[in-house]
Amino acid sequence: MDSLETRSRDVQERTFCKWLNTKLESNGYPAMTSLVKDLSDGVKLIQLMEIMGDVSLGRYNKTPRMRVQKAENVNKALGFITSRGVKLTNIGPEDIIDGNLKLILGMIWTLILRFTIADISEEGLSAKEGLLLWCQRKTEPYKEVDVQDFSTSWSDGLALCALIHCHRPDLLDYDKLDKIDRHGNTRIAFQIAAEHLNIPQLLEVEDLCDSSHPDERSVMTYIASFFHAFSSMDQAQTVSRRVEKFAELMQSVWISKNDYERRVRLLLSAWSDKQTDWKASLFTGTYSEARERSAEFATYKQTTKRTWVTEKQDIATLFGNVQTKLKTYGLREYVPPPSLSLLDVDDAWKALLASEAQRSRAINAEIRQIKESLRKKFAEVANDFEQRLHAISSELTAIDGPLEVQQQLVEQIQTRLPVLSETLNYVAEAEAECNAANIEENDYTVFTCQDLEFELELLVQSISKKIAFIDNQIVSRNMTNLTPAQLEQFESTFRYFDKDETNTLNQSEMTAALASLGIVYSDEDMDYIYDQLLQDYGAVSFEAFINLLVEITEDQTSPEQLREAFRGIASDKPYVTELDLRIAHLPTPSIEFLRETMPHTQNDTSEPEYDYERWLDDVFA
Repeated sequence: MDSLETRSRDVQERTFCKWLNTKLESNGYPAMTSLVKDLSDGVKLIQLMEIMGDVSLGRYNKTPRMRVQKAENVNKALGFITSRGVKLTNIGPEDIIDGNLKLILGMIWTLILRFTIADISEEGLSAKEGLLLWCQRKTEPYKEVDVQDFSTSWSDGLALCALIHCHRPDLLDYDKLDKIDRHGNTRIAFQIAAEHLNIPQLLEVEDLCDSSHPDERSVMTYIASFFHAFSSMDQAQTVSRRVEKFAELMQSVWISKNDYERRVRLLLSAWSDKQTDWKASLFTGTYSEARERSAEFATYKQTTKRTWVTEKQDIATLFGNVQTKLKTYGLREYVPPPSLSLLDVDDAWKALLASEAQRSRAINAEIRQIKESLRKKFAEVANDFEQRLHAISSELTAIDGPLEVQQQLVEQIQTRLPVLSETLNYVAEAEAECNAANIEENDYTVFTCQDLEFELELLVQSISKKIAFIDNQIVSRNMTNLTPAQLEQFESTFRYFDKDETNTLNQSEMTAALASLGIVYSDEDMDYIYDQLLQDYGAVSFEAFINLLVEITEDQTSPEQLREAFRGIASDKPYVTELDLRIAHLPTPSIEFLRETMPHTQNDTSEPEYDYERWLDDVFA
């Protein structure tokens, strides 16, 4: 028991001496080497009280030699201690002067409690209990640590390492500690505390690791240094956090203000540019361009404008957030630079809306004007075209005079049709422009391009019919061997079966026309007749049809009639020449046939002379 007490006293003497030296040395006083010797004259004790109390104790004997001088110094120091409410028990000046170590250690412990441990508080507990609770809370997450006291709980060094790691994990890696290396862990804790935390090493490794019951007061004194060190750190961190938080607040406000001003400038600039573009935009007068501008304007309202509306609202929200944040922390209200306030934004927005309405009206007016111009343009060309049609139709109707003259006049009119058809293309183009502009009504004309196309087609048909009629009339006029009734019947039959009104008949139409007149041939004969007409006339025209009917319907020619006809052609000569036949306008195939079949002789000029008399005798024999 005496050995444990002696060991504890030695540890306390060394620990307390180091603790006192930290006070002295930090204030420029020499360190002590022995509590008994260095405190005996009262000088160090006065210095310590001035340091701890942060006051001056006045004049004292700085180099006392006599016992009475030492007693005065000690009494001055003890009087200051008691004046601070510290109760000293069973110790007087003589005990310190005479070096009573036990009483001296008790006095120093009282000072430690008063000036180091008494102000410790944790959840309502103070001094020893508060310090113990603080240690328990800080080391609770570490499963190998169980702090129950200020003695054996600290003998493996892990509790010290846990305290350090809890506050400064950057100084050691707790997980990598060898949990069974008591001396090593303690030595690491002492070293880190001294070098990085400015906590003097008041204990030795052996004081904790090699003692069955480490001295409680010495351990408390050392652990209290950790509390104050980390409390100062916590306070510094609290102050830093406060400054950091305020700095972050101000930075956030600064960023938000800059963001607000930047976005307002961009938005106002975009609005101004858009209005400038609208003012500089000129219409070219075409409907497609006007519709393109209208489509662009609609796209702007559905995209760009909606983006601006959203941005305007976001800017207002951002401004409100800045003001709310400043008001929350009692800071001065934010006043935007000139022309960047929300009121300025609202005014600019109103100006944009006014320009937008003006732009819309301009586009709509341009479209209306273009549509009206397109109506007038179409009406002008359509009405003009119809007047030209009417004039030609009237001219066609008024044609009179000999058939050849009428024929010439109609053919002249027909030559004007291609130009008229080209003019209709302009009408179609004008109508296409109106259709592209969605123009459905036109008060300037009653005609459509389709109407005029129909009337032009009627005119073309009328001219074709007129030409065919005149041609047919010329043919009919020359048919002197047919009665008027026969001509009328044949002409009406031809017109009836000329379904496509080309003034020609195809084979089926010709077959039907002959059948309607009671003339029926076999298919083989009909093929021969049709092919022969094609060779002679190029087509079964009205002339070919009439000649065919004449050939079919006139009376059978007698030999005497034929001789009389040949004499007429030969001018009463007993023979005919090829020239006589041609002058008589016989068809070339007929001339060729007669040349090959009629007997002939050569005259003095080697021209054949055809003996029609002998030929007729041979034919009719």
